[in-house]
Amino acid sequence: MRRMEDNQPAESAAPAATTRRPRLRHAVAHAAKGGAASFRSRLRAGETGSLPVVLVLATVWIIFQSLNTNFLSPRNLSNLSVDIVGTGLIAVGIVFVLLIGELDLSVGSISGLAAAVFAVLNVNNGVPEWLALILAVLTGTAAGAVQGFSCAKTRVPVFVVSLAGLLTWNGLMLYILGTSGTINLAENGFLANLTSYYFTNDAVAYSLAALAAGSVFLVSYLDLRRRTAANMPHRSLSEIAVRTGALAVVAFASAYLLNRFQGLPLALLIFLVVVTGLDILLRRTHYGRQVYALGGGVEAARRASLNVTGVQTAVLAVSGTMAAVGGLFLASRITSVSQSSGSGVLLLNAIAAAVIGGTSLFGGRGTTWSAVLGMLVIQSIASGMAITDTPTAIQFVITGGVLFVAVLIDALARRSQEAHGRA
Repeated sequence: MRRMEDNQPAESAAPAATTRRPRLRHAVAHAAKGGAASFRSRLRAGETGSLPVVLVLATVWIIFQSLNTNFLSPRNLSNLSVDIVGTGLIAVGIVFVLLIGELDLSVGSISGLAAAVFAVLNVNNGVPEWLALILAVLTGTAAGAVQGFSCAKTRVPVFVVSLAGLLTWNGLMLYILGTSGTINLAENGFLANLTSYYFTNDAVAYSLAALAAGSVFLVSYLDLRRRTAANMPHRSLSEIAVRTGALAVVAFASAYLLNRFQGLPLALLIFLVVVTGLDILLRRTHYGRQVYALGGGVEAARRASLNVTGVQTAVLAVSGTMAAVGGLFLASRITSVSQSSGSGVLLLNAIAAAVIGGTSLFGGRGTTWSAVLGMLVIQSIASGMAITDTPTAIQFVITGGVLFVAVLIDALARRSQEAHGRA
């Protein structure tokens, strides 16, 4: 009798467990079905998000990995993560300008000018690196602010003013460098270490991955609670969990691969911190909302009493600042500044990265992470071409094709949004 009594709780618990499992499976299936339906609805409305660029990036990686197994090796991916930083920072500034429906053509020249200012002050005149670095960045800020203020006051398109700036800042860079043409930087200096220093302790990369995943979940969860309390549309908790899980997988896989080579690059850490900070500035502050509003239409913004002059000046100042910072990272990568700094395909790659990543050419749509994804695509193509010994001309053709597809998707998405009343 005692043996039967001992078994009785287990027998009574079994039906409860079996009834809970179907309910759990039903809840998961219902959440997945709802998420899929919501995703299809957004696609039909033209809200593709980062899906196209992610598919392009995956395709590029699969193709080059099949051509050469060293493409996804820890060494190559580590080098790739550093190579995207300089131009990627410039592309982040381009995102700000594209959001207001304009285009800054002077960022390449500003990046070269800032690098030249740093080299002349530090190497030729003995100014401490930290002070030369600050003055170089402020040079880019001032150049961008002058262009932005001029555009806002004269109502001349940024395209035209920045085209004049492209020539002006490039000429000033050549004048500052003088007849020497090239200035070599200290290989063990602070600027050089920006792209040559690695955190060799594995815990640094893994801690950063955990911090990123945890922060995204916490911010999304708090946003869910706020929207629920205000009776506003919001993502479900299951969708937030899936998105956070996907980010965690990518983050920890990246940390693992980086640790297999030399560790987390300092340049990549700075890049991610800057991109995250500017993303918060755009999406979580009053200034960011003004930028998006200005991208919806200048006249409408003026009628809504928006400070168009201040916002446009600030946007071009941000673009100039990021161009200067990017130029310094590019100089750090090769530890020299020359008359060719800021020239070549730098401007085209920066613009292409922002557009390929999903920033709309029509203004009002995009994030700073667009520049990261777009730069990953462009630099992955360049890296794959180098590994497979493909001619540079083919690289330009492929990058141009990807850019054309991105612009086409942007135009089709905008047309779909207009049809659904969301543009």
